[in-house]
Amino acid sequence: MHHLSFSDELKARFGTKVYKLSLTSGCTCPNRDGTLGTGGCTFCSAGGSGEFAAPFTPIADQIRAAKKRVDPKFPKSIPPADRRYLAYFQSYTNTYGDPERLGALWEAAAAPGDIVGLSVGTRPDCLPPPILNALSAVNRTKPVWVELGLQTIHPRTARAIHCGYDLPVFERAYRDLTDRGIAVVVHVILGLPGESRDDMLATVRYLAHLAPALAGIKLQLLHILKGTALAEQYAADPFPLFSLDDYCALVVDCLKLLPEQTAIHRLTGDGPKRLLIAPMWSADKRRVMNTLRAAIARA
Repeated sequence: MHHLSFSDELKARFGTKVYKLSLTSGCTCPNRDGTLGTGGCTFCSAGGSGEFAAPFTPIADQIRAAKKRVDPKFPKSIPPADRRYLAYFQSYTNTYGDPERLGALWEAAAAPGDIVGLSVGTRPDCLPPPILNALSAVNRTKPVWVELGLQTIHPRTARAIHCGYDLPVFERAYRDLTDRGIAVVVHVILGLPGESRDDMLATVRYLAHLAPALAGIKLQLLHILKGTALAEQYAADPFPLFSLDDYCALVVDCLKLLPEQTAIHRLTGDGPKRLLIAPMWSADKRRVMNTLRAAIARA
């Protein structure tokens, strides 16, 4: 297995370390505003998976604030003038809104010379033609990655977690984006209630056979977070959760299925500790990553 991490892919592409700037688009989600539902997906907390993002303020102010957060991570050998960033809109559904407003926001976020590209998290059912055109416009000057929350290919699970769309909707979104030359990154949650190990591997196997090949994947350990419908479900009827070793073994098997050109954007994810109910081992990020890397090295 010789998959590049997304960090390594960016370094190879741009010749230097690139850090993400977590930004906010001011969007909500059709699964929260009443269009499809009001509670969001059952695993999603009130922060819409963007607990570390900036509040919605003018984009130049957001960029300035986000740089202050990440700049201490840069090696001392990289002076401020040589630092490079990726504008990253993560929380909620960042293509759900007025295409003119969002297009202008993305253009402004990607415009500075030290920002190498744009990454936009969204749902597959929120990519109408005007939004696709706005993403394509940015992609003509700076590379764009669109992150699609798929989570699972299994209809029974998708219904159970209230995701609000069917697999053909994802397939259409994937085709629409890749036809425009936009790189697609897919989120998968490992450990959803009711899914077997084979079910989870089937989702990854499906993604491994997409054409054109998937640009990137985020493997996310299921976290049970306070304030979510999933937390209520778990309290009422606890379902099995991964041990660290079993999770690492599954990740190794997932990576074996994926083509080498698919960059690995995430191997586990970490929920906010103040909200985490289970699995508690996931709070020790250093231990988790070291165990994962060791398991991958042995494979």
